[in-house]
Amino acid sequence: MVKDLLETYLQNKGARKLGFGQHQSFYLRIYWLRKAIQQIEINNRFFYQKNASELIGLGTNMVNSLKHWIVAADICEVDKRGSDNKVIHRKSPFGEIFDSYDPYIELNDTASIIHYHLVDDIEPCTTWYWFFNEYDKTSFEKEEVLGDYLTWLNKNYESKNSTNTLERDLECLFKQYYSKSTITDPEEVIQSPLTSLKLIDEKEGRIYKKSPKYEEIGLSALMYVLLKYNQYEISIDEIENAKNLWGKVFNMQRSEIVKAIEQLASKSRYPLIFDRTNRLDLIRLEQEDPIEFLKEEYIRKERALK
Repeated sequence: MVKDLLETYLQNKGARKLGFGQHQSFYLRIYWLRKAIQQIEINNRFFYQKNASELIGLGTNMVNSLKHWIVAADICEVDKRGSDNKVIHRKSPFGEIFDSYDPYIELNDTASIIHYHLVDDIEPCTTWYWFFNEYDKTSFEKEEVLGDYLTWLNKNYESKNSTNTLERDLECLFKQYYSKSTITDPEEVIQSPLTSLKLIDEKEGRIYKKSPKYEEIGLSALMYVLLKYNQYEISIDEIENAKNLWGKVFNMQRSEIVKAIEQLASKSRYPLIFDRTNRLDLIRLEQEDPIEFLKEEYIRKERALK
């Protein structure tokens, strides 16, 4: 019996596929996703062309990095071409919305949704998933977070990755969220679109997880995350502490979560009811497709700008 349990544990420990280093040490840049979509619309095998680097105006390693980011951000999906079974890229349902309404990531909602897609599964961005969903420390040094990450991986997975690979992953993650004032390297002039979320900061060699206001994330993005969670009933405690919900994904404090829920519940266009009867603090969601909801939100935002 014990032997069977041990074998099952070892099988499960190595069952999940993990993803490291596919970004080639380049964090996501503003305009990259739009450039990728433009090329894919011309040729859905763009990333497999020998002259891809020349066509898009990026170095070879940057092109490989971009191929990773378009899938990780759920802008594009990987598929097989029917005629010859070759791998192709095509816009995802979210990618269609992104391309139509905010391809330059001018809205915080868009940046927030891209961030959510990077952290909502353990693959392909294992480090991103772990840092936001599993790692509870809010203040630490780089050596400390690397050690904690190695401990978690060794405890939960049969993963054979060099310390250097994991260190590069963490460094890429931090740069992707640092504010402009934090980055001093002249080669890092082009910012990541995720710096606007202000989720991570560094001061005097120490890194801090920051807690944003709900307005900095965006109500549309927050509602989208709730709909993706796919539960009819969710408690405030769950939104604060469960993986892939606001407290983990966006470092949101409970007080800010309640403010956001109150704002969502006060507007009829959001499919949500906030029940505070007997201090239950329960949120009830109407069934709605997350992508359809998002499309309507972006249409509404576009109309509001006209």
